[in-house]
Amino acid sequence: MRRVPDPEPVRLDKWLWAARFFKTRALAVEAVTGGRVQVDGRRVKPGREVRVGDRIEITLAQSRIELVVAATARHRRPAPEAALLYEETDASREARELAAEQRRLAPPPAPDLGGRPTKRDRRRFDARRGRR
Repeated sequence: MRRVPDPEPVRLDKWLWAARFFKTRALAVEAVTGGRVQVDGRRVKPGREVRVGDRIEITLAQSRIELVVAATARHRRPAPEAALLYEETDASREARELAAEQRRLAPPPAPDLGGRPTKRDRRRFDARRGRR
C-alpha cells in the first residue's frame, strides 16, 4: 500500500530525515543547529515547522543545495518516494554540477609520491640509514 505524503506541517529535522538528506534525525538536528540549514533565508531551529512552498538551503560537504518543499512526510520512505518531497531549483542544480565538474578536473591536492615503497626502495632507505 502506497502512502500519500502528509499535507500538514512537519518539524524541519523530521522532514530532512524523511527526505533522506541525513541518515539520522540526530544528524539533521546537528546540521540545523550548526547553521548548515536555512529556511526562507533565515537560520532556524530544528523544531520549526516546514510547509509546502518553503525554500530550504542545505550545505552538505562542499555543495549548497537550494530546494522548494513540494510535500511533507512524517515517516522515512524509500528513496524514490523521498525524492517527491522536494524540487531542487535550476540554479542550485547547475551550480552543483559545475562544482562537481571543477572538482573532477582539478589536480589532486597532494603530490603523487608514487604509492607505497617497494622492497627495493625499502632496501635503499635502509642502506642510507646505515642499516645492514
